[in-house]
Amino acid sequence: MKIALIAHDRKKDDLIQFVTAYQPILAQHTLYATGTTGQRVIDGTGLPVIRFQSGPLGGDQQIGAMIAQNEMDMVIFFRDPLTAQPHEPDVTALIRLCDVYGIPLATNMGTAEVLLKGLEEGFVDWRLLGERRG
Repeated sequence: MKIALIAHDRKKDDLIQFVTAYQPILAQHTLYATGTTGQRVIDGTGLPVIRFQSGPLGGDQQIGAMIAQNEMDMVIFFRDPLTAQPHEPDVTALIRLCDVYGIPLATNMGTAEVLLKGLEEGFVDWRLLGERRG
């Protein structure tokens, strides 16, 4: 599966903690991330990550394009709901695309844990049945 990892600045430490805890599961999949988040995951865990631009510079849109092309299977996006984001329209568009295309999306640690446990148990295998490009 292809999994996108995104975190706002104040949530990056939480995401690294989460990825470290679920490293055995995540290591079995292809990981993508926005710029700084991806580098932090690489540095913190040693997992390989395909990095895009940072979110404000178009990384969210790059992940959104993969979703629209049916090339992304899951998005874990640790959002900071208490801090205004200069690229909020891009964030909203990414969430909308997940809804439009039925891509599992977690925006906090609790739902991310449920998604990865479900992934481990095969509850997301329906993503493997559809036509995949790329």
